[in-house]
Amino acid sequence: MKKLCFLLILCLPLFAHAQPKRIYIACDDHTDMLWSADEKTYHDAFVRMQDYYLDLAEKTKDNPPDFQSRFVCDGSYWLWVYEQYKSEDEFAHLIGQIKSGHISAPMNTLCCCYGGLPTEAILRSLYYAGSLERRYGIRFRMAQSMENQTLPWGLASLFAGAGAKYSWKGICQCASRIPDAANREHEIYDWTGPDGQKILVKWNSMLKNNQSMGGYAEARDPWGIVNYVSFDPEFQKRYPFPIIGCFGKGWDDLETRNDEFVFAAQHLSDDNHRVIVSNMLDFFEDFEQHYGKTLPAVDYSYGNEWELLWASMAEVSASVKRSVETLRAAEALAAIISLHDPTFMNGREEQRERCFINLGLYVEHSWTGDGPVPREDRAAWQRKIADGIHSYVNTLYNDGMRRFGEMIANPEAKERFFVFNPLSWSRTDYADFSFSSPKFVHVVDVDNGKEVPSQLITANKQTHLRILAKDIPPIGYKIYEIRNGKGKEFKDTITIQNHRIENDVYRIELSPSGAITSLIDKRQANREYARQVNDRWINDIGSATGALQIEHAGPVSASIKALSSAPLQRVSSITLFRDSDRIDIKNEIIQNFSDVYTYGFAFNLDSPVVHHEEVGAIAKARLTTDGGQYATRSARYDWLTLNHFADMTGERNAGVTLSNADSFYFKLGNSKVKLLDGNTPIMYALIGGQIDGRNLGIHDQGGDQHFLHRFALRTHTKYDPVSAMKFSLEHQNPLLCGKVTGNKPRLSQTKYSLISVSNPNLLLWAIKPAEEGIHTGMITRLWNVSDANQTSEIQLNAFPIKSAYAVTHLETDEEKQPVHAAGLSANFEKQQIRTFRLTVAESH
Repeated sequence: MKKLCFLLILCLPLFAHAQPKRIYIACDDHTDMLWSADEKTYHDAFVRMQDYYLDLAEKTKDNPPDFQSRFVCDGSYWLWVYEQYKSEDEFAHLIGQIKSGHISAPMNTLCCCYGGLPTEAILRSLYYAGSLERRYGIRFRMAQSMENQTLPWGLASLFAGAGAKYSWKGICQCASRIPDAANREHEIYDWTGPDGQKILVKWNSMLKNNQSMGGYAEARDPWGIVNYVSFDPEFQKRYPFPIIGCFGKGWDDLETRNDEFVFAAQHLSDDNHRVIVSNMLDFFEDFEQHYGKTLPAVDYSYGNEWELLWASMAEVSASVKRSVETLRAAEALAAIISLHDPTFMNGREEQRERCFINLGLYVEHSWTGDGPVPREDRAAWQRKIADGIHSYVNTLYNDGMRRFGEMIANPEAKERFFVFNPLSWSRTDYADFSFSSPKFVHVVDVDNGKEVPSQLITANKQTHLRILAKDIPPIGYKIYEIRNGKGKEFKDTITIQNHRIENDVYRIELSPSGAITSLIDKRQANREYARQVNDRWINDIGSATGALQIEHAGPVSASIKALSSAPLQRVSSITLFRDSDRIDIKNEIIQNFSDVYTYGFAFNLDSPVVHHEEVGAIAKARLTTDGGQYATRSARYDWLTLNHFADMTGERNAGVTLSNADSFYFKLGNSKVKLLDGNTPIMYALIGGQIDGRNLGIHDQGGDQHFLHRFALRTHTKYDPVSAMKFSLEHQNPLLCGKVTGNKPRLSQTKYSLISVSNPNLLLWAIKPAEEGIHTGMITRLWNVSDANQTSEIQLNAFPIKSAYAVTHLETDEEKQPVHAAGLSANFEKQQIRTFRLTVAESH
């Protein structure tokens, strides 16, 4: 204090005619969930701290606004915990203080790492904030990803689409391999997503340590930080603005309760310095008003770092990813059912809310496992969080499949099953119906009366009747009937001979371990797509040992299975289908491991260019100076996000799309932490491991001994992001089969489709009953995957749209939309995701 006062006196002439600085100091308690203590201890601390700062707000309410207590909760999870622990009146008091600006919170669950996470998982993790918005008439305008040194590109658009306008980023610069993460190119900027939406971000250079500017506890010492930002020449050179935000008190403490921010603001304010106790929002609003139109745009990715720790429990993490994908089909079924039975979703509210919160908790940033809480406890907590996700999704899915079968008419009680398509375009694919019979049977399409190719297969120790289902309508179904008798003979279009499997499109040769050593596309003059690179072929874990055998063969599909014991014991299956250009790959590792392992995918492609689904974005895996979406500095390049697909296209428009269902990350070529190699035609899909050494993450995969990784390949000519995404979604969202019981018939006994989207570039990403119930509408989320602006008509078939609202990704209304005879007409920027709430006539 004496030092600051002395410096202020010395500098009075300098500031005599200068604009007074407005320095916003914000108190928070940084949450390292399950790092310092167990879950219950953290919950109790959240409640005590919120009670303390509610009381302090009351005690200081008569102070001038600058000197009233304000506190920033570290995420919406704090509010959820308070609601669980407190009475309705006490929670209403908290909401009142949020409305008055004395308590604030970002919309994110806690401090989460988002790189690698599926788009829908991120959005659902924010849903509790959306619920509070609609229940209490408040808005969450902040979203952030703290302490981790990296930041995805597409996250900007997801946060903006969820209603956020501002974000603070402070890093640890610990457990990091990025040497220049603390040295920022811009101190404050417009974080711009692929669709052009922006978030105002404060991410200062960390010139001292993580308890100063640029760290995650900038105002650890509120007195000292005001001194620093007022007089440090290097800071002032990098940040020339007189409106300054200094955020964060708690650092690694379990609990933060003090009133020093009020006293610091009172004692440090003078004619040249207005020091303000801040809720963070006030700083951003002030800064935006004065300088918001003059900021640089940052529209690129910084890669991944702490999120790579999820790979230390690879199978548990993959199971979360699978549940998010299953949710797509479960909610589509629920949407159709709820239109006929509005009570279907009743009673699921609590489990659903917890599931979505768990999607945020699972990626909470304290995966390092190097704190006071033992790694074993952290691993057990992660499993518990994952189980909470699976429980809701699996229950909704199973209930939906059963109820759906009941709602389809079957007047003659015949042996029938439905084939449901959870995607928004008509498609032809295989479909598996759980069925066992000692008799010969055949299958007929009820709609046209024609027999379809079928065969019996065994999958997951169960017998299934596999058919080729043609032209299954979008978000809809067709009905098939099982009849006794052998039926007509369908010629097998897939042949297997020794190590070769072949159909009308491909001729494939395999190594004994299941690696693809030759991939011939017959449509392209027998072009070879396989090439050995860095001693790896396609689907190559790095071993040539093993044995091949026929897994199944028939008129719909055929499969070769490889059994291998090195370097890991595993089973790999390569499957080809009738009338399909998709190659399915299923790998199962059946032993525990400790090291880092990958599947190599090497292709015969010169001058390759790779595009991949990042986080809410399709990114080109090149530096910005080479036409890509990766930063040239302060970034990490060795492991990129691998969501639904990565595509490699080479010279003369020859390429391969890799669909990925279970892995989170891939290495491109010979990339390293500080090198992005876009020239070597191989991608390494991460199986699992502790990427940054044994001190970070969970040891030995938490003891797991089974790991599933499913991929698919398709060769193509010119790269098209829409085709790549559709191909991958079809692979990862197989057609669903369920028994038709007709107990409560409401739906057609032949075929049905819920929705029509006129523009094929727009993919329906989610369709579901609104959170408050189907009586308030149906939520539709669509993604323009293309690189051009698009317009589309959206219509509910047989259920005319009564009204439509553009809503945030959290389902909060933004603007009413005009509806005409063709339905809702909507405009999309390139790569934009938009969400709408549609209502139908009450009679439906």
